[in-house]
Amino acid sequence: MFTLTSLAPQPVRARGSESLAAFAAGAVIPVGDTPQGIALTPAGSRAYVANRGSNTVSVIDTATDTVTATIPTGAGPVFVAISPDGARAYVTVFDDGLLSVIDTATNTIVEDITVGVGALVVALTPDGTRAYVTRQTTNTVTVIDTATSTVTATVTVGDGPTGVAITPDGTRAYVACLIPNQVSVIDTATNTVAASIGVGTTPILLAITPDGARVYVTNVEDSTLSVIDTATNTVTSTIGTSAQPRFPAVSPDGSHVYVANAGPGTVSVIGATTNTIAENIAVGDDPTCIVFFPDGTRAYLTDAAAGTVNVMATTVIPDQGSTGGRTTVTLTGHHLANATAVHFGAAPAGVTANTDTSLTVTSPAGSGAAPVTVTTPGGTGLLGYFSYRPLPALTGISPAAGPVAGSDKEIVITGRNLAGVIDVHFGPTRAVIQSVSDTQVTVRAAQAPAPGAVAVTVTTPGGSADGLSYTYLSPSTVTNVSPGTGPTTGGTEVTITGTDLAYTDTVTFNGIQAPFTVISDTTLTATSPPSGAEGTVPVTVTGPGGTPAGSFTYISEPVI
Repeated sequence: MFTLTSLAPQPVRARGSESLAAFAAGAVIPVGDTPQGIALTPAGSRAYVANRGSNTVSVIDTATDTVTATIPTGAGPVFVAISPDGARAYVTVFDDGLLSVIDTATNTIVEDITVGVGALVVALTPDGTRAYVTRQTTNTVTVIDTATSTVTATVTVGDGPTGVAITPDGTRAYVACLIPNQVSVIDTATNTVAASIGVGTTPILLAITPDGARVYVTNVEDSTLSVIDTATNTVTSTIGTSAQPRFPAVSPDGSHVYVANAGPGTVSVIGATTNTIAENIAVGDDPTCIVFFPDGTRAYLTDAAAGTVNVMATTVIPDQGSTGGRTTVTLTGHHLANATAVHFGAAPAGVTANTDTSLTVTSPAGSGAAPVTVTTPGGTGLLGYFSYRPLPALTGISPAAGPVAGSDKEIVITGRNLAGVIDVHFGPTRAVIQSVSDTQVTVRAAQAPAPGAVAVTVTTPGGSADGLSYTYLSPSTVTNVSPGTGPTTGGTEVTITGTDLAYTDTVTFNGIQAPFTVISDTTLTATSPPSGAEGTVPVTVTGPGGTPAGSFTYISEPVI
């Protein structure tokens, strides 16, 4: 890090002599194909990246953010863990069923330990004596003695074990199990399951706080983050994320949780004390795994689709807010004690808390992208950038109705200044964010407590916007089709009665679309299409509220 030559230390600033623009954007490092897991050596000098698509591990020098070595592996390297002394990197090789051991001094594989096909995520005990490897194709976790490179135990857990993380005291391993929607807790003294904790739908990956008090679990199907209290092994909170959450990571000081969202290509930054999203940061396509530099000033994120690793500055959180100011911002760095001033551009910010490594400030009003600087008795240093966002505005929503049970159908909300959207609510129900641009947000509606019209609210760093509505519909029903018969030549006008028919999209007779008119929420009229044969066929009414059906009988006309 750059420091002044004076006796008093200067606040941390941009690395080396990088420009302000480069510092704001962060480095993008090309690696192999489909990078997934990434781990840093204890001092943070190197990053090891498992490239599943190219069967390699990339080694990144974090001082220069360049790849300095590429290590061939077996088929399907997925995840990496580094030994506490930094001497070994352990790589899971999914297709070949191996745990490969890399000597970090020579960057060569010195041993391949057979685990079995489906070896996915590896976690090491704090003393580095054991490795716990999940096998997603089974319901087991393999325990390896790292001194002898031998399998010493196989622990049966829930089906589809994926992520694994070990508490800082080494007494427990938490395993996310896909199929039973639970986390298995392994007692590492006995290598037996001590507890099973129900979480969200399809739990996939997890992270533990530095003090071991909480476990964060991403649930990919319902796009949530479960928070587990490790003292009671119970879920204490469920936080909505964006679509397809992947690896979570906890900042070294435990203040924030970062979640990579593969769907919209964002990282959610969640306050650990509030369990709310502070911001969503736009990153690359298909972000997967995220790890923090030891001092917490930056993070390394794999971008599976692009074959890159993105370097994110984490010194200003959130790094965007309203032009009117009043955003609470956490600044992370070194030598920040006794700060005499904090500026966003030329405007002073109010300091509400101050330690040697962290400041809490209130942003002043402003516009554009402002450099954030901290002044102490040792000098002035740059911490990063803060982007001012204007108020959002909404102009449309399509479709504007859907089933009360929720739906996977995409709903498009259009407007202005939507970039960085934090939350979308339909009434009290949080929608799942699928994709984001400055003029459009695509979401998926979650289950609502009751049918009816509700207000749509979109929250961005610039503020909140409403003015649109979305209608939750009860499941449609068809109670009668009258008349119930007609000629095979078609042309019979029928009246279809039922409930919740106002938003009908299509009417079909035996799969053939029929012209129709909505009369009311309980009545439709439709014209039967021609049929090639006699007989009773289903009449299907499809709409956002469901797909109910009645029947209609085709009869041939009399002939001589």
